[in-house]
Amino acid sequence: MNIFKRTENWFIRIFESAGEQVILLVQTVIDIKDVFFRRDKVFKEMLKMGYNSLPLASMIIFFTGMVVALQTGIVLRRYGSEQLIGSIVALSMVKEMGPVITSIIVSGRVGSAMAAEIGNMSVSEEIDSLRMMGISPVSYLAMPRLVGSMAMLPILIVYAIIIGIIGGGIVTVSYLNVGIMLYYKQVMRSILLDDIARALVKAFVFGIIISNSSCYSGFKTQYGTADVGQSTTRAVVLSFSLILISDFFLTRFLE
Repeated sequence: MNIFKRTENWFIRIFESAGEQVILLVQTVIDIKDVFFRRDKVFKEMLKMGYNSLPLASMIIFFTGMVVALQTGIVLRRYGSEQLIGSIVALSMVKEMGPVITSIIVSGRVGSAMAAEIGNMSVSEEIDSLRMMGISPVSYLAMPRLVGSMAMLPILIVYAIIIGIIGGGIVTVSYLNVGIMLYYKQVMRSILLDDIARALVKAFVFGIIISNSSCYSGFKTQYGTADVGQSTTRAVVLSFSLILISDFFLTRFLE
C-alpha cells in the first residue's frame, strides 16, 4: 500500500507542477503587452543569454561537429563514400545536434542562473515587495526572460549550426582527405529551407521551455537559501527533460 501511495503522490506532484507551469506561461504571454515598458530588461536578458552562452556553445558544438564528421567518416571510408560526409554533418547539425545541444547548454548556463536569481529574490522577500508596490512579478521578472529567450535562442542555434559544420569540415579535409569544395558543396545541397525553418521552430519552443521552467523553479523557492541550490538543480533537470520530450514530438510532427 505504501508503494501505491507514493506512486499516487508522485503522479499528483507531476500534474500539479505541469498545471502550475502552464498557468505561469499563460500569465507571462499575457504580460508580453508590457514588453515596450520593460524593453531595458528584455535587452539585458538577451545580452545575458548571448554573451554568457556563446563561448561555451561555440566550443562544444565545434567539437561535436568534429566528432560527427570523424565517426561517420571512418565508417563511410570503408565503403568509399567519403563524399557523403558533408551531407551527414549538415543534416545532423541542422535537424538535431544544433538545436538540442545548444538548448541544453543554454539551459545549464543561463537557465540555472535565472532560477537562482529569482530564487534568491523569493527567499529575501523581494518578490513580495514587488507585489506590495503594485508590480506584477511575472511581468517584471518572467516576461523579459521569456522574450529574451525566444529572441536569442534561434540566433544562437543558427550560429551553432554554422560552427558545427565548420568543425566537421576541418576534420573532413585534414583527416579524411576530402576536398573542401566537395564537402561544402554537399553541405549546400543537403540543407533545405524547410530544414532551417524546422530548426527555428524548435529553437523558439526550446526558448520558451528554458525560460518558463527556470522562472517556475525560481518562484517555487520558499525554504531559505538552502532551497536555492535545489531550485537551480530542479530548473536544469526540468528543462533538459522537457527539451528532449518536446524534441521527439516536434520531430515527429514537423518532418
